[in-house]
Amino acid sequence: MSHQVLSTLAESQSLYLDPAIRDWVLIPIMIVMVLVGVFRDQITVLLSGGTKKATLKAIRESKVLMRGAALRSYGNHIPPLSFLNRKNYLTNAYKKGDYLKNPASMNQTVNPMTDPQGMEMMMEGMKKNIAMIIPQTIIMGWINFFFSGFVLIKLPFPLTLRFKSMLQRGVETPDMDVTWVSSLSWYFLNLFGLRSIFTLLLGEDNAADGMREMTAMSQMTASPTGQPQDFHKLHLAESENLELTPHSWELNDIEHRLLTRYGKREQQKIIDSTENVIESNEKNAIEAASASSYSEHKGKSRRKSGKH
Repeated sequence: MSHQVLSTLAESQSLYLDPAIRDWVLIPIMIVMVLVGVFRDQITVLLSGGTKKATLKAIRESKVLMRGAALRSYGNHIPPLSFLNRKNYLTNAYKKGDYLKNPASMNQTVNPMTDPQGMEMMMEGMKKNIAMIIPQTIIMGWINFFFSGFVLIKLPFPLTLRFKSMLQRGVETPDMDVTWVSSLSWYFLNLFGLRSIFTLLLGEDNAADGMREMTAMSQMTASPTGQPQDFHKLHLAESENLELTPHSWELNDIEHRLLTRYGKREQQKIIDSTENVIESNEKNAIEAASASSYSEHKGKSRRKSGKH
């Protein structure tokens, strides 16, 4: 009886889809999503105008901090006088603002709304958001208008009921199996799952992935206007760090350390060679003494035989 009930339930969940749905709904939605992603990437490249090169002063303003950090980390490898000269030069330059892009404004509060670089970054973000929102809105409207309520595909693996709201959007049927996917949910699956296709077609750094732009937009919404970096404060902090950095030259007492490390080995080698020489001399002396005693004994025996 239970087997018959299960078979009837399985038969009741079997849906036979028209092949035209596959040809005119399932595949076209995926193709349109890929084409729109490629179009979005090209539009983003055109709107951004390519990567803008930073000026020499802006690069120097940020990279000079690495110079101070390198002196603090590796200053023990240079003599004390050289370290002191570099330390005094960098601390004075940091305090005077010699490496700032605009030394005249080092005591002024940075306003992000009047900073040209900050405004350019905000405009770049707005352009990318527009290039992402408009195509997504058009595609969702197209799917809702033409393919609302369509069931497109069945997944080949079982799922729990928690996936029902995600896979069957726009199809309000509480008794349908979870593995069936609606047209709107197919759109979201393509939105999440086409990242590898875009990477294969456009490379790693592409603007076709909608989820990346949505994540960036949510971060901008959480913190809409961030304060730009105040390099004058960073330079002052690095100056204080340099002033507090002690110096201990690595080559201090290098002769004593070398002799301590390698002198014992040489001394042991000399002792071993001396012992070997003494042993060989003793062995030679014993052999010579035994040879002389043997020759004396042989001479005595010859004399005795001559007398007889």
